[in-house]
Amino acid sequence: MVKKRSHSKICFFKNTFKGFVLNWSNIIQYLRRFSCARRGVNIDRTSYIDNLVSFGRLVKIGGEVKVKVGANCEISRCAEINPWFGRILIGRNVFIGPHVVIYGHGGVEIGDNSLIAMHSCIVSSNHTVPIRNQLIRDQPDIKLPTKIGRDVWLGAGVRVMGGVTIGDGCVIGAGAVVVNDLPPYSISVGVPAKVIGFRE
Repeated sequence: MVKKRSHSKICFFKNTFKGFVLNWSNIIQYLRRFSCARRGVNIDRTSYIDNLVSFGRLVKIGGEVKVKVGANCEISRCAEINPWFGRILIGRNVFIGPHVVIYGHGGVEIGDNSLIAMHSCIVSSNHTVPIRNQLIRDQPDIKLPTKIGRDVWLGAGVRVMGGVTIGDGCVIGAGAVVVNDLPPYSISVGVPAKVIGFRE
């Protein structure tokens, strides 16, 4: 006769395994933060960084913080947050979806409580366009600071070009390309993005 495990023993093993998984997850988060801090990335301890998030191959120079992530943020799987010798400042309670790309050549600021949906792209520079007998890739970047206000929602696949300021409370529809400044609490869609209304 096979002796069955008691319900209490099964619960004990389940809870022990669950605790191990949670502790291991916390250890991984700590190691990620420690590794990032050595390279000039400052991540608040209350923020969550998912798997395969890249902060680029930056090197900490003179103690300068190149990327700062505020409290209670979530950066999803496969996002790339790359300062490229500039700076990226992410406020509090910001959500960054999967496969989002943010390049900080000229400086990027994202305000508190903003949502950046999957596959969006935010840049802060442009290429110099030379005469036809010179290669574009040989020209220097033009640094163009980009600022996104508080409580902004970028829909899936939005592109924000360098030098743009998006006001507080803006909503930008999926697939839009933002090439001009947008006023606070506006709702914009299209390529290029145009204001079609305002939040009440």
